[in-house]
Amino acid sequence: MLTLYPPIKPYARHNLPVSGGHKIYVDESGNPEGIPVIFLHGGPGGACDKHSRRFFDPQMYRIITWDQRGCGRSTPHAELKDNTSDDLVSDMETIRTELKIDRWLVLGGSWGATLALLYAARHTDKVLGLVLRGVYLGRESDSRWLFSKEGSGRIFPDYWQTFAAHFPENERDDLLQACYKRLTGDDELARMGAAKAFCTWDAHCSTLRPSQEVLDSFSDPHKAIALARICTHYLANNIFLETDGVLPELSAIEDVPGIIVHGRYDIICPLENALTLQAAWPNSELRIVRDAGHSANESGIRDAMVRATDEMARRFKAEFNLDRSS
Repeated sequence: MLTLYPPIKPYARHNLPVSGGHKIYVDESGNPEGIPVIFLHGGPGGACDKHSRRFFDPQMYRIITWDQRGCGRSTPHAELKDNTSDDLVSDMETIRTELKIDRWLVLGGSWGATLALLYAARHTDKVLGLVLRGVYLGRESDSRWLFSKEGSGRIFPDYWQTFAAHFPENERDDLLQACYKRLTGDDELARMGAAKAFCTWDAHCSTLRPSQEVLDSFSDPHKAIALARICTHYLANNIFLETDGVLPELSAIEDVPGIIVHGRYDIICPLENALTLQAAWPNSELRIVRDAGHSANESGIRDAMVRATDEMARRFKAEFNLDRSS
């Protein structure tokens, strides 16, 4: 089983001004002459970390990681204004042109997979290929599943009860709106309480086996408030797409090669999402990880992701005059 590549540090960092007063944090690592690849983190409202660049062979790839609007090291922190799916697609084009990249590989997990699909559908000529993990399609039914007692709550009823207990009984039929109301309100204690409840629930659902590492990561206050606010902002607005999410746009990527990695026991984004995507995108290959849930921290997911990026490197290395033995 493959693990992540060894830790590396960025060779360049950028703070790029974009629309609405936002500045997005971007870094580059690996081989400056390598295959360009952009890493799209999940959430919405997550952030990149020191492991994000380790899914790629640093001799083969020019690795671009970035924190999407309002999260991580991007500013203003946890900002919802001018923070939509269209804005993030536009930001990717800003990054690409600023870094003078013609075409790149796009890798995204969870919400990052949604964003990768949107970008590829709208800028197909700029995409070498896609590697996606834990696919979220942005349909209304996907959001209802995560926040429903009859959906994911049936799989983790104990964690669901703990999550729901943070809110009045008359609001528990719509916990997404209950969270969103508090996270966008003026009461700071209510905001942090809702953020903690949301992120703890999300962390419990993310892995097949309980993971203290994931729980600790999600409980960091700086990360939790951005993740909870931005995620509920997007989901409450159906990620600023129509009822069927990204599906109506997928005809544009029929010729784009792709690899889909999905845990069989993914509770955040059930496996049916990946099967639906593959059916709409025949040029993709689905790799089901038999002993994993949703999180990229799970060993089986990491193995499948590294294998996928290695395979893409072999596919495109000639185009960039690369040789692994050099």
